[in-house]
Amino acid sequence: MRQSSENKKFVYLISPNKIENNNFFTNLNLVLSTQKVNFFQLRLKKEANKNKLLIGKKIKKICKKHKVKFLINDDPKLAKKLNADGCHLGQKDMNIHRARKIMGNKIIGITCHNSIKLAKDAINANADYLAFGAFYSSKTKLTKYRADLKILRWAKKNTSTPIVAIGGIKINNYKKLLLNKANFLAISGYIWNNKKYKPLEAIRKLK
Repeated sequence: MRQSSENKKFVYLISPNKIENNNFFTNLNLVLSTQKVNFFQLRLKKEANKNKLLIGKKIKKICKKHKVKFLINDDPKLAKKLNADGCHLGQKDMNIHRARKIMGNKIIGITCHNSIKLAKDAINANADYLAFGAFYSSKTKLTKYRADLKILRWAKKNTSTPIVAIGGIKINNYKKLLLNKANFLAISGYIWNNKKYKPLEAIRKLK
């Protein structure tokens, strides 16, 4: 999960809230072909498990083709069924120790909001990455917590665990987060719901 200084793959791509047609898979294939994406997270809160499995199998193939790690949001059991590369856990989800028992030695990342305490807990539990945010307001997800750049600086000084920044990240603010030492940027709406650019054009603008 380490990122070299020369690695241009800094995007942690999150799915749209709904995947309704095959256009999504075509666009995902194009977006991943840019070699800017390191992780893809399937995040479908309101979808039936049966559909998540079908969608997940298609996405996994595309991720594998482009050597992108495939993660599942919130659900270690689904991650195991799909043999995904890992899982992302929020603070209200299953704890990391139980998730490890289900998933074994897979990637597990933890939401830490803007909290040093939550970050320390995640580090002590051997999380594979720490996700901080939301840094900016987002239409993809209602954001109860706001994070500031100080938390990125703290994390960089106090841990070698990779850092993911999340929340409202787009073309006019992403560089500030990279300059403040975020390893990866979790992006969704800017790619999938961009009124100005198609998904491929949108990701190409992130350099």
